[in-house]
Amino acid sequence: MPITSVGIGSGMDINGIVSALVGAESAPKTAKFDVDEGKYNAQISAVGSIKSAVSEFQTAIEALTDANTFLTQKSSLSKSTYLSSSVDETAVSGSYQLQVKQLAESHKIGSASVSDSSAVLGEGNINIDVNGEHFDIEVALDDTLESVMNKINTSDDNTGVTATIINGDNGPQLIMTSNDTGTDNQITVVGSDSDGGTGISDTFTMTELSSAKDAIMTIDDIEVTSSSNTVENAITGVTFTLKEADVDETTVLKIEPNTSGVKSQINTFVESYNALITTISGLSGYNAETQQAGILQGDALPRSMQSQLRGLMSDGYDTPNGSLTLASIGVTTTLDGTLEIKDDLLDSALESGLTDISALFSTEESGLAVKLDSFATSYVQAGGILDARDNTLDNQLTRLSDTREQFALKMAAYEARLFKQYNAMDLVVGNLNSQSNQLQERLNSLPGVVSNNE
Repeated sequence: MPITSVGIGSGMDINGIVSALVGAESAPKTAKFDVDEGKYNAQISAVGSIKSAVSEFQTAIEALTDANTFLTQKSSLSKSTYLSSSVDETAVSGSYQLQVKQLAESHKIGSASVSDSSAVLGEGNINIDVNGEHFDIEVALDDTLESVMNKINTSDDNTGVTATIINGDNGPQLIMTSNDTGTDNQITVVGSDSDGGTGISDTFTMTELSSAKDAIMTIDDIEVTSSSNTVENAITGVTFTLKEADVDETTVLKIEPNTSGVKSQINTFVESYNALITTISGLSGYNAETQQAGILQGDALPRSMQSQLRGLMSDGYDTPNGSLTLASIGVTTTLDGTLEIKDDLLDSALESGLTDISALFSTEESGLAVKLDSFATSYVQAGGILDARDNTLDNQLTRLSDTREQFALKMAAYEARLFKQYNAMDLVVGNLNSQSNQLQERLNSLPGVVSNNE
């Protein structure tokens, strides 16, 4: 608004009049701009919510696109005292009798006792061998049992030995323990002197404290030996961890299809699908209780998504034993479009037809989960359907901002024009008032004329 003295000539509130006229002209249009801007921003937010829900749904169904998800096995033991077990996708169903006869142990040897762990030992060399691989420790004149221990443990060439000191009744001893169990990992130590004494050779004449042992177990009376207490692929796809040995105790191992794991994945799929449907419906439907319409009500985008999803959920899918639908395995569609699981029917289907269920979900290009993954990708990928909608809405906001600026310029010109017109009128009225006052003064000055003010 220009800075001017307005209304002086006429006494009128020209600022107020112009403001009212400009407001009357601009208010409806500004209100429309505000409504449109709010609508576009709300739609952008709604598209973002849908994109997030689709991405979460795609993550939830990822496992169902992989046939290995349906081919996994689980293991169970009649008791867990003696060993534990785990299986991978190569394991085959079966039952086995297990016995743990011996645990694997590390080789442990001890040096001769010395009077004091901080007393110098003499100059020389210690050669330490583990399973054919050796390294040397150089012993300086000022080295003690403790410093030799540190040299062994920190050596970059250490081939698998840990040294420690035990302070026994006969004095400190350096104890060396193989880092790995089993008879292949026995320790051999040779000490030699370089100063003409016998300190190193005598001190490092080692005594066996604990012999190296391999683990021994039987599987259906077949003996299996392992250098460690982790026994892999003694049964295809099975790993055992041995914990305690007892030749008189038998543990039964059962390997069977992991139907509970598959059911868990299907539950996750249903929960995520329902979350997606609820999000889309909430943004595009009408709430009769609140009498509120979703921001995308009537929009073709959510209608298309719902239609595609309904079609995929109701279609039949080829399996080795004929066509299979979700409903036939206990996953049914409710009136509001969400899914629900009939546990008894799903459990029965998993027990009797896991291969067919695998085909239903994971068959390459034609399985349900594979198609759902492609559906999700088409919407959430960079440059996909939802990105295109976002770009459209962003462009609409940009155009709206440009229109606002143009309208603001138009209103500024309109305001300036009104001020010019009213100021011109004010000047005319001011001149007329001035002339009227001058005329009145002259009339009052004529002889015989009595002023009204007297």
